[in-house]
Amino acid sequence: MTSATPTAAPLLELKGVSKCFARHSDWVDRAARVLEGVLATETIHAVDGVDLMILEREVVGLVGESGCGKSTLGRIAAGLLSPSAGMRLWRGAQLVETSQGVARAQQLKMQMIFQDPHASLNPRQRVVDIVGEAPVVHKMVKRRNQVEYVALQLNRVGLDPALMRRFPHQFSGGQRARIGIARALAVKPEFLVCDESVAALDVSIRAQVLNLFMDLRSALNLTYLFISHDLGVVRHVSDRVVVMYLGRIVESGPTDEIFAAPNHPYTQALLKEIGSVEPKKRRYVPIRGEIPSPLSPPSGCHFHPRCVHAMPRCREAAPRLAEIAPGRWSACYLNQAA
Repeated sequence: MTSATPTAAPLLELKGVSKCFARHSDWVDRAARVLEGVLATETIHAVDGVDLMILEREVVGLVGESGCGKSTLGRIAAGLLSPSAGMRLWRGAQLVETSQGVARAQQLKMQMIFQDPHASLNPRQRVVDIVGEAPVVHKMVKRRNQVEYVALQLNRVGLDPALMRRFPHQFSGGQRARIGIARALAVKPEFLVCDESVAALDVSIRAQVLNLFMDLRSALNLTYLFISHDLGVVRHVSDRVVVMYLGRIVESGPTDEIFAAPNHPYTQALLKEIGSVEPKKRRYVPIRGEIPSPLSPPSGCHFHPRCVHAMPRCREAAPRLAEIAPGRWSACYLNQAA
């Protein structure tokens, strides 16, 4: 991978970002809670005080178990969700939600590519409108030039422009994924959030789409936040890996270093089976326990109920994310003096 320049200013920065959702219960659940004397609204703590910097032309891989808040954080980064607390900065300037032209222009620089290309494409629109509508609405392209512009975008992602009059259901999964990429690129973004964007594809098609992402990065100077549960994919495409657990970042660092020597106990458990092709017998040992509910996260370090190294203070207060080596950050009391 070609690493981003270490001295570059962050393209996107999240500072102290949190996101909470109120849980909407059905009438049976609400009645039971009233009978039990529980009247408070339940709150889901999806993202909890996250700081994250992404440099220009960098590919950051975001990993963690299902339910850890990866997708929520990705949507906040892309501007699709507003944080409950904290702020977003673009090239050092705070992004403020407004309908003014400057803010809209900034927002167009950040686009998201979703996991399911079938569900994210309007089945009633033809590809020419799926890809070409936003550039016309935002006055990037005149209506009379829409077809020519869409043809350029389809060529860029490896699709035949002659197919632009078709509907999404007339394409394969891999082709729909490319349509989703073309739609995102049509508004000339600088930053793409890819949320499990290749998870639904066959292995051979997945490799082609990943190569396309990397080619587009070089050709268009793109920056990626690549969210995936597939650690092999993250290892292949990322410059830097960020590990998330129950709404918090627990470790981050250069990809090669994280995979070679993970520091946080959660990262160690997560990567334990990665990269081993030895034919010798070995027993798979999953991370003990299950990820706690974000409705009632554990006190202190969220990972302490599942950690074999847990100490009394792990239950009392959350360890801060601290630099343990140049470019390496970890949130664990094992790195701190007693």
